[in-house]
Amino acid sequence: MQRLTRALGLLDGGVVTSTAFLVAVGIVMLYSTTAPLALGERIPPHFLRQLGAVAVALVAAAGALTVPTAAWRRLAWPSWTFAVGLLVATALAGDDVNGARRWLTVPGVGVAFQPGELAKWATLVAVAAQLAQAREQGRLSPRRLVPCAALVGVPTVFFLLQPDLGSAVVLVALAGLLVFVAGAPLRLFAVPGAVGAAGVLLYVLVNDYARRRITGFLDPWATASNEGFQLVQSFVAFGSGGFLGRNLGDGRQKLFYLPEAHTDFILSVVAEEMGLVGVCLVLGAFAVLAVAGLRIALRARDPFAMLLAVGMTALVTVPALLNTAVVMGVVPTKGLTLPFLSYGRTSLVVSFLAVGILLGIGRREGRTPAPKIARAERRRSCTR
Repeated sequence: MQRLTRALGLLDGGVVTSTAFLVAVGIVMLYSTTAPLALGERIPPHFLRQLGAVAVALVAAAGALTVPTAAWRRLAWPSWTFAVGLLVATALAGDDVNGARRWLTVPGVGVAFQPGELAKWATLVAVAAQLAQAREQGRLSPRRLVPCAALVGVPTVFFLLQPDLGSAVVLVALAGLLVFVAGAPLRLFAVPGAVGAAGVLLYVLVNDYARRRITGFLDPWATASNEGFQLVQSFVAFGSGGFLGRNLGDGRQKLFYLPEAHTDFILSVVAEEMGLVGVCLVLGAFAVLAVAGLRIALRARDPFAMLLAVGMTALVTVPALLNTAVVMGVVPTKGLTLPFLSYGRTSLVVSFLAVGILLGIGRREGRTPAPKIARAERRRSCTR
């Protein structure tokens, strides 16, 4: 028992507290949003499935916590290859849901999951490993970044084929953040940025569903009965919540007015039932998680550990920022869930996996003695 207490005491309090708070709010809000979908059942099936996912996610986080950082570096390429293989299987034999093929059902088990969530995690681990190797060989150059572009480009193509423009954009943005943190000069982003922007524009022009989302974003009230319906209902939820909200369970928009209330737009339900205070608490928890994760990254001595910590922090907090921007009408609808709160078993497990890796890095780096140069510098400063 004492060993367990000491082990828990070494975990970063900011990461643990913010994650626990977000999961607790997510469980409460998921029950509230899925109760109308229960169809007479005492406990909503979505709620029970999410509780099961929380149990699996806790096991995944605990397992990731014990894996040494060097092992994640060795597992980077095998994990990426496995994740891409799942994307290939999804493209060939995935389940079509709402016009998109993003789900893969495990044969004989009947459990469906989203390989794309795992692919984003595996790609960030692989990119972190590649960037760490490039930094060890010298300054980052376009030639040394070509493998990173390939690591990101392959899953991005499969995301676009599903189609899932939101995941493609998020993955490219997360990988770009890692490249920037690794020390790449800004001039290296000019050409890829221009090509990416042109690619997104072409994708929107070619795909009807993407054009409709842009139309609904630019003028939601004029298209309130079609493309802008979801965003308008989100605005209504935010407006009717006020400062303190209607109270838990008393929201109106979740009663079949707001589509996907338990997934992409669960923050709108938080705004209606818990008000501005509830939204600020949720966003504040994500901010605490971001600061704590970056603090762990800054303490890391090993370049790969630093990049991996940044990647795992961004994997959770950047989608949260984008989801918030979507439900508030700042950016077009992308179909992104809010980590820890939205219904989504695969997303929840991957988010916990990222937190477990982050806590593992924090625990090991926190116990690593300072380098000899730093200790000598401190001794000299004390004798002055």
